[in-house]
Amino acid sequence: MQIWRQLAATGLTLLLLGCYPLAQAAPAAKLWDRWNAFNPASSATIDHRPWHSWLETFVVSGADGINRVAYGQVTAADRTRLRAYIDSLTALSISDFKRDQQRAYWINLYNALTIDIVLEHFPLNSIRDISRGLFSSGPWRLKLATIEGEALTLDDIEHRILRPIWRDPRIHYALNCASLGCPNLQPVAFTAANTETLLESSARDFINHPRGASVIDKRLKVSRIYDWFEQDFGGNEAGVIKHLRQYASDGLAAALDPIEDIGDYAYDWQINAQE
Repeated sequence: MQIWRQLAATGLTLLLLGCYPLAQAAPAAKLWDRWNAFNPASSATIDHRPWHSWLETFVVSGADGINRVAYGQVTAADRTRLRAYIDSLTALSISDFKRDQQRAYWINLYNALTIDIVLEHFPLNSIRDISRGLFSSGPWRLKLATIEGEALTLDDIEHRILRPIWRDPRIHYALNCASLGCPNLQPVAFTAANTETLLESSARDFINHPRGASVIDKRLKVSRIYDWFEQDFGGNEAGVIKHLRQYASDGLAAALDPIEDIGDYAYDWQINAQE
């Protein structure tokens, strides 16, 4: 009996280890056609000022170039304000808006929902600690919002709406997964007017930070984001390096000049909480 228990335990361990890489594999960008609708004639705008105010209060820029969230300072009233903003977004018929309004909407909604689910479970070491089942790692497949009668997950917003509709690799610099290895959560809300500027500056800031790309002893080390989403960055290592060069500062650009392949990938899943 003891032998069978040991075998069962070993089998479960192997099963868990075998599923772990799959759980971290990035879903493909596959359009949910339901969300492809938009109204090019619409003049309606969306008020993101409550989210902007919330971010200004709780997002702290660190000396190390990483923005952190003061989760521990968020009061019940602050959480209510955040939920009220999320509710204001989910109450909209987003299909009736222009594309530029929609893009800012989905980015802000993704980030606000991420912050909200972290607050629900805080304190925690990593967003991957949020689990709703034996094989669950992280909140990305949880139904967190209902919009136009459809229940959506964070994965739906990222992989079935934002990535396939806009086909813009810079989207990865706008979405924050509450981790130190992720591109910074911006201390301002995205709007139809500022999204392009923010996407450009976010790409430049991340790529020129060591967690984005670094060259040591002529060996390129990049964020695991460029592995998970390689298809969005040209489909191969050469495409990723070309993308890096597009935004690299003079120092990084010079270091990248002789580089032809990627030597290593890294990512820090530690929660992006202000100490």
